[in-house]
Order: sequence, then structure tokens, then C-alpha cells
Amino acid sequence: MITRLAKAGFAAALSVTTLTTGAVLTTGAAAAAPAATASTSAQHVTVSQSGNYPGGFFTSGNMSASWVSAGTSDLTGPTHFTVDLPPGVTTDGAMFYSTPYDYTFTETLSPDGRHLEAVLTGTRVVGKSEFMKLNLRTTPGVPITGVITVTAGNPNDTDPTGHISRYDLGTGGYLPATVQAAPAVTGLGTTTGPGTGGTAVTVSGTNLSHGMVLVGGVPATGSCTDTACTVTTPGGSGSAPVSVVTPGGTAVAPTGFDYTGAAPPAPAAPAVSSLTPATGTVAGGTRVNVIGSNLTYGTVAFGGVPATHVSCGPSFCTATAPAGSRTGAVGVTVTTAGGTSAPVTYTYTA
Repeated sequence: MITRLAKAGFAAALSVTTLTTGAVLTTGAAAAAPAATASTSAQHVTVSQSGNYPGGFFTSGNMSASWVSAGTSDLTGPTHFTVDLPPGVTTDGAMFYSTPYDYTFTETLSPDGRHLEAVLTGTRVVGKSEFMKLNLRTTPGVPITGVITVTAGNPNDTDPTGHISRYDLGTGGYLPATVQAAPAVTGLGTTTGPGTGGTAVTVSGTNLSHGMVLVGGVPATGSCTDTACTVTTPGGSGSAPVSVVTPGGTAVAPTGFDYTGAAPPAPAAPAVSSLTPATGTVAGGTRVNVIGSNLTYGTVAFGGVPATHVSCGPSFCTATAPAGSRTGAVGVTVTTAGGTSAPVTYTYTA
């Protein structure tokens, strides 16, 4: 398997869709996601796809897999995406992602280049629209037919609608929306392993396809078929619940996974180098970019008061400043499992 981690070096200008000469851009409007008010879940994510798909004389192309936080509350926790390509069509993985990089984004590509899994971890505000772009290539002599399927799933999203997008390369059209059946987990092949992680575990059940396994709330690397997920545990400690998140919902295993021995070492301490902007009104509500290092999974505080809508990647956080008790300077800090950063000055104005 090929695994990549998103980095902040991709140029935002690359978000423009490129077209092969003479090709027609196809969009996903026909498979539009339901409106936020129609969701039965406060946290909800919907997925769609669009692109310059290969077909006819064109043996290559590209596509975007897009998602929107469509609920009534910020989307939190890990969100899992899959892209499945039909026989004869391959990709070399996502070229780039949405900016800014106030999240962690990992992707894993199957050896045959036809199955991509990605996990985004970060807080996404309601209405936030994001994407990843993929190049598509075809195999000479293999007809360009079959369905491209894109899925999404999040453990805090209890509404299964809008989680599957399908495009038929043979007909050149989007297929009707579908809802995956709810998953069920019947057991774990292995229930103990070292706190450092790395234990191979088979999770058995039904309707597990397009799934992501969480051990203690942390994504485990691996993949799922309809009846089993084969994954490697992350590091942890104590007794951790195990669950499988699919486009159809989340199922919890009847038994947990017990970590033995010492837990993995804490990550490096966070450090904050600058804020943009570094001033805002005492009423609060200013959206602030926090730049630094080792910020992954961080929380942000202004003068000890927690910020809202916080999302942190390795070197970049976004946060909404809380109201200040008075005008003047306060210290902004980021706290992670590795500790709390030294404060950087933010000034409240009248």
C-alpha cells in the first residue's frame, strides 16, 4: 500500500480544474447533496464528484471528490473517504487538497491504483466545502466502462444520506443516490496487543464495505470488505472500544481491544510562531490563523479562554477568538498531548 500525508506546500492555484483539449467538463449537479436543514444529524457530511472523465478519444482525465459539512454543528472527528475505480482505470493518488491545511489528511492507495482511502481529521464548520483532485488513466485495450464510486463516513454523522456518489463512465452520467445498509460488528480476531500499536486485527461483521476502523477513537490503517476489516492498531493504553464507521453508519464491536505494556511516547511539544491577524475586537468572533509546529489535534486558547471552531493540522490552526474581558494584550496558546506552547501576543481592541 502507498500512504501519503498532506503537506502545506501544494499551491492553492492548483485547485483550478484542468481540461484535456476538446474534452467536456462534467459536474455533479445531478447528484447534489441534500440541504443542511434536511439532515437528521447535527453533524453531517455529504460527498459528490465531478471532472474531466476519460472516454471516447480521451484515454486520460481527472476528477475531484468533494465534500461539504452540511449539518447544523461543526463536523468533528475523523472523516473517512474512499474512491473506487472500475477495471482499466487507475490513479496515482490525490494530487492536492483544499487549503488552508488546518487538518491532518492521510491517503492510502491500493497497489493496483484502483482503490483510494483517505482520512481527514479536523473541525469543519457548517457549509465548508473541500475537495481532493485525482488524475485518471486508462489501460490500452480495456473498454472505458464501469462506475466510479466515492463515499464518506464520520462517526458523529448519524444520517446515512448523501454519503455515496456514483458516476457511470459507460453512459457518461451520474447514477441515482443510494444509501448503504447499516453495519454490524460480530467480533475481533485479536483482542490484545502492545501499547506501541502495530497489532494486526481482523474485525468481522456485515455491511462493512467502505469502512474505517477506530480503536479508542483513533483510525487504524487497513481496509474493509463487506464482511471483514483487516487493520493494524494505532498506539494506545488501557481498554479501547473498537468500532467500524461506514457510509451506512457506525457499529461498535461487542468487545474492546486491550493494550498491554507502556503507551507510545507523547508527541513533541507544540510551538506557535505567529498569528494572522494578531488583533481583533473585544467582542470576539475574529477568525485567526495560528502558525507554528507540532500543532496536530491541538486546542487553542486566548488568555486562557478556549477558542471556538478550532481545527489544527501539523503547522497551521484556524480558530475563532472568544470575547475578551477587556481591551489589551493576551497570550494565545495551543495545547496538544505534547504540552502547551509558549504564548504569542494577541491584542483585543475596542
